[in-house]
Amino acid sequence: MKIIQSWDDGIVSDIRLTEILRRYQAKASFCLTPGLYQENRSCGWVHENQEVWRLAIHELTGVYHGFEICSHSMTHPYLTDLPSEQLDWELQASKHLLEEIFQQPVRGFCYPFNVYNDFVKEAVRRAGYQWSRGSQEWNVVFPPADPLEFHPCCHFLDGDFWRKYELQQNTGSPFFFWGHSYELKVEAMWADFEAMIKRISSDPDAEWVFAGDLFF
Repeated sequence: MKIIQSWDDGIVSDIRLTEILRRYQAKASFCLTPGLYQENRSCGWVHENQEVWRLAIHELTGVYHGFEICSHSMTHPYLTDLPSEQLDWELQASKHLLEEIFQQPVRGFCYPFNVYNDFVKEAVRRAGYQWSRGSQEWNVVFPPADPLEFHPCCHFLDGDFWRKYELQQNTGSPFFFWGHSYELKVEAMWADFEAMIKRISSDPDAEWVFAGDLFF
């Protein structure tokens, strides 16, 4: 079974996350908002009383070296609220800037706040993206009816993670999970996460792949 994971927002805790993933040769897709990075690390928001810090722009290539890079728009707005010109800028400028930073094609997109409609999807298609992460739907069937709605099976902290993992093994389709590294709030959660990655990597029937690999 092919295993896909997708992580959002490009934050400082991704440094620890990517170290764990490299330890177990686990591929992952990172969805980044290049318009929000500054020369130095910056506080983005507060999650459950903890500050979430964005990486500095010069750190990006080192932290995410070897991983798949996807766009999460330029500034993480509600895309459905934007006029056409601003929507196109959010989608096109982020793609071009990420390709300039990483010197690799950016083919995937992740809808901010997981909010989108047909108008947004058409703009994503027009911007040149070839797949997008859609809403959650545990029994993923591949290929999706629309590659701009490629649904993950579950969140990485889903209480039914392993049951869904085992059920998906019988379908012939990939198992796709997603998350944010800032959700790993305490050491016990980091330990559990590493055990999860190790268990998947030790599964002889599992193969880590980038999401984009499935479409090319």
